[in-house]
Amino acid sequence: MSRALLIVDVQNDFTEGGALAVAGGDAVASGVSALLAERSGDYTVIIASRDWHDPVGDNGGHFSAEPDYVDSWPAHCVAGTEGAEYDPLLATDAITHHVRKGQGIPAYSLFEGTAEDGRTVGGILAAHGITDADVVGIATDHCVRASSLDAIAHGVHVRVLTDLVAGVGADSSEAALAELVHAGAELVDARPEVGQSPHTASGA
Repeated sequence: MSRALLIVDVQNDFTEGGALAVAGGDAVASGVSALLAERSGDYTVIIASRDWHDPVGDNGGHFSAEPDYVDSWPAHCVAGTEGAEYDPLLATDAITHHVRKGQGIPAYSLFEGTAEDGRTVGGILAAHGITDADVVGIATDHCVRASSLDAIAHGVHVRVLTDLVAGVGADSSEAALAELVHAGAELVDARPEVGQSPHTASGA
């Protein structure tokens, strides 16, 4: 079994103080760093995605001055800005592949992005024989959901580490996790203490 860690959009604009801040975003960043400090060796590849939207235009309708917060949003994670950078609480040394997505178009799944060498996430996982993936990041009900569903579609067994994700809304996040379980994902608690391994969560 070869396992990947997929870190979805742990960026300044999605954590506390950002343009589209999600409550608990900083805690996700710190928790993922703790996980990497203890168990980065458990993963064959560690892939982190960032929204990287174009600074001009509406990015295919993704940006709007009057957003509906479903299909359109205020400007966020604009390429080259501080908001698009990783949250400073996220340790990035162990990340093996950095993926950018949403350049001129809406993009929720990290599978829609490309790595610095131009490879797709699907291509990276296939090249390394990845059969399993742990998914963490922001937001549970949007990009974590989309990324997890795409991983499942690529034939990868997905575990969502439920204490290392944060969502926009409580109800929508609960619905997203239920959808992922129905699609075949497993919900687990990371518990990044020394000597412990992820185990099945008792609830979402």
